[in-house]
Amino acid sequence: MKKQILKICGVLLTCISLPLQARSTEAIPDSVYNGLPFPMEKVVQPQFPDYKVCITDFGATPDGKTLNTQAINNAIATVSQKGGGTVVIPAGFWITGPIKLQSGVNLYTERNAFVLFTEDHSHYKKPNAPKHALSLSPIYADNARNIAITGHGVFDGNGNTWRMVKRSKLTAGQWKQRVASGGVVNEKEDVWYPSQAAKEGEGRPNMVRLYECKNVLLQGITFRNSPAWCIHPIHCEELTIHQVTVINPWYSQNGDALDVESCNRVVIYDCVFDAGDDAICIKSGKDKEGRMRGWPCQNVIARNNVVYHGHGGFVVGSEMSGGVKNIFIDNCTFIGTDVGIRFKSTRGRGGIVENIYCNRINMFEIANENILFDLYYGVKNSDNRPVPVDEGTPQFRNIYISDVKAIGGRCAMLFNGLPEMPINNINLKNIYISGTETGAIIRQSENVQMENVTIAPKNQKSISLQNVKKVSINGKSIKSVGEKEKIMD
Repeated sequence: MKKQILKICGVLLTCISLPLQARSTEAIPDSVYNGLPFPMEKVVQPQFPDYKVCITDFGATPDGKTLNTQAINNAIATVSQKGGGTVVIPAGFWITGPIKLQSGVNLYTERNAFVLFTEDHSHYKKPNAPKHALSLSPIYADNARNIAITGHGVFDGNGNTWRMVKRSKLTAGQWKQRVASGGVVNEKEDVWYPSQAAKEGEGRPNMVRLYECKNVLLQGITFRNSPAWCIHPIHCEELTIHQVTVINPWYSQNGDALDVESCNRVVIYDCVFDAGDDAICIKSGKDKEGRMRGWPCQNVIARNNVVYHGHGGFVVGSEMSGGVKNIFIDNCTFIGTDVGIRFKSTRGRGGIVENIYCNRINMFEIANENILFDLYYGVKNSDNRPVPVDEGTPQFRNIYISDVKAIGGRCAMLFNGLPEMPINNINLKNIYISGTETGAIIRQSENVQMENVTIAPKNQKSISLQNVKKVSINGKSIKSVGEKEKIMD
């Protein structure tokens, strides 16, 4: 009993000793906005009163077995109702169900605070929801203002209890071990599910879901092992993501690191992403629903970030039906991603993607294309015949890629536009890509400008052109190329 009291006192003292600066936020450095190629108001950071509570004040216990959902959410609600402040999660092993962020609250995690979301999925069920409805996210907020998750702690989404695993993504030994661990396998024996409910379509949630929130800060923390996408802000304004780490298994199904959807004024800097799917991804809704919503994703800065694995380092789409514009990616490194810079969409999406700037990008050992425009995403048998242009025709134009260095990969670049709507006005400057299996393949594109571009593939076929108009390669102009491929050395 005496030891128990001493442990609790130690946790309380840790909360009391938290430095004052954890309760407020600092402005984004001016250097983050330097060289911005479009006008954008500076992102306003959330501010919090000095009021502070610790989750242990509400009965939370860091023993790795007590469910602390009520204690954490009561602490957040109390601080929000009192006008805002900081809720502290001290060092310790904390088990919890879904955490609801509320206006005016900074959820601060101390170093060595480990928050594990419960494997009991009944805690994530929405009241009166259909059987296969999307479950509550482990961390979520709706229409909140001035919110933050900061500090040095780790949040684990317990995604291995939610996610399917494809046999093709594992070695024979890994697959055998996975099956032996429990769960169920489908009839073809090529997909493992952690439970029968997962096999029957249990709605996997995204780990951090922020809906229509304003003045949001994520800083310093680590998110790992998400059930599906990891960080998913939707319709948010004034969002800052700083020094955040996301770690998902490379085989994690839909294990995106960051999906910024239909947001305005976003800054992502000094982050590290290691994902099972796309890493830094820009979206704006899908097909008719996205077009009707008409909420573009715009005014986004991503600087000084590192991606170690992902289907794409920086990605736009494929859900971009509401439009994407004014995106600036600068001084980032992608290592071992499937694709480096990736634009993807398909017929039926609609939407306009424009004014995208990718600058000072280093890429190494990219598995497939270093730079990819794919307007046939998800299409198994692509139809290269033009179809009538309508509201479902996606448009990609006015895209600027400069100061890129890349070594390795299957393909230096692949541009694969639509015959009825070619990719238009793509500007490539100061590009060096070497050691790839193939060079640059440019199809269904117009107004492609290459200046000081060096493509040095292993097969010596530097640049292939097909169905293009108005292409300039290091000062040499090509008016048009039809169906017959033209090779440029």
